[in-house]
Amino acid sequence: MSTSLTDQSKIDSTPLASNSWTDAWSTRWVILRIAMAERLAYRGDFMLGTLMRFLPIVTQIFLWWAIYQSINPTDPYAARLKGYSFPDMVAYYLLTMLGRAFSSMPGLSSSIAVKIRDGEIKKFLVQPVDLISFLFWSRVAHKLAYYAIAILPFALVFFLCRNFFSNGMPDAWTMSAFVISLVMSFAMGFYLEACIGLVGFWMLEVSSLLFVYMLFQFFLSGHMFPLDIVPDPWYSLISYLPIKYLAYFPAAVFLGKVHGWQLVIDLIMLLVWTVFFFVMSKILYQRGLKRYSGFGG
Repeated sequence: MSTSLTDQSKIDSTPLASNSWTDAWSTRWVILRIAMAERLAYRGDFMLGTLMRFLPIVTQIFLWWAIYQSINPTDPYAARLKGYSFPDMVAYYLLTMLGRAFSSMPGLSSSIAVKIRDGEIKKFLVQPVDLISFLFWSRVAHKLAYYAIAILPFALVFFLCRNFFSNGMPDAWTMSAFVISLVMSFAMGFYLEACIGLVGFWMLEVSSLLFVYMLFQFFLSGHMFPLDIVPDPWYSLISYLPIKYLAYFPAAVFLGKVHGWQLVIDLIMLLVWTVFFFVMSKILYQRGLKRYSGFGG
């Protein structure tokens, strides 16, 4: 038996469709609570796994030490590279690890594509919750559960490396902007990767598209090196891309590399990109449903 889903007028596909605003947020809370309980129950490896993720930074420290020593063999700590001292560079990598823990969405795009391809998405068409909202709150639960356990390894590593933060803690405004940038980078990262997964309505396999995105993200998000050490006109071109907000921007805010009106402008642009990908995910979802067909009894 074939059931065409092209006529969506009878399906309320608005986010978390319900009879009232209270019911909608009650549903969100249930999703969040259950998802957190599940993750805390079976992800006891968060703590050790987080600590192990910091090990590759040891290689980065030795690499950049060699670079700064070649610039100034007598005093590598005094050498400057585009405004970054050696301690600044190490602190930058530590902060990008923190930023990536917020903005990375492992498996999100591929899981959405699989749900579409295998027909699992059908259950979201008859339940009072849409796919994107369900995945968003599940991912919020994932991050909350992750940091509830991983905060100890993060605190340990940052304590052991405290001498690399030569400028100390930023002021209240900078710290607030840093926290806001982390939260917004999570939202933007989620909706950006959701858009890639929703391409599955038009393509049977999105792995190639995802590979290309991950390749560009690895180099252009600031995960490998601070973006502002890239010479113009390349830096100007990269600075217009949304990917920089996934790793580089939060770290640069904390280190005081972005300040004043430029910081305000970048925060506004981060909000604009977040709203853009949010709206785009909704459009792709709605248009995808119009061309989707479910088969089976």
